[in-house]
Formats: sequence, structure tokens, C-alpha cells
Amino acid sequence: MFNWNEFVQSSTRIFTVSRKPGNNEYKVMAQVTGLGIIVIGIIGFFVKIVLVGGFKL
Repeated sequence: MFNWNEFVQSSTRIFTVSRKPGNNEYKVMAQVTGLGIIVIGIIGFFVKIVLVGGFKL
């Protein structure tokens, strides 16, 4: 069965150790996330070109 006391102690430990990220960390996270979205979009675009067989305008 689930042990609530252990869960509360573990959660309290995590909250005391963790800290709020700074502005630089937010900026780096946003850049990495944006780059990942762009890379996945480019890969999807090329996969669509290969499967469809070229541009159709």
C-alpha cells in the first residue's frame, strides 16, 4: 500500500533542495526548446517531401 508519510517526507526534501531557476537558465531553456521545435519541424518537412514526392504548389 502507499505510504503517505514517506511521500510527504520525500516531497518536503525535494522542495527544500530545489531552487528557482534564474533568468539566464530560463533563457537557455527557451532557446533549447525553440531549437528542438525547429529541428523536429524541419525533419517533419523533409519526411513529408520524401513521402509525397516533392512540392505541390
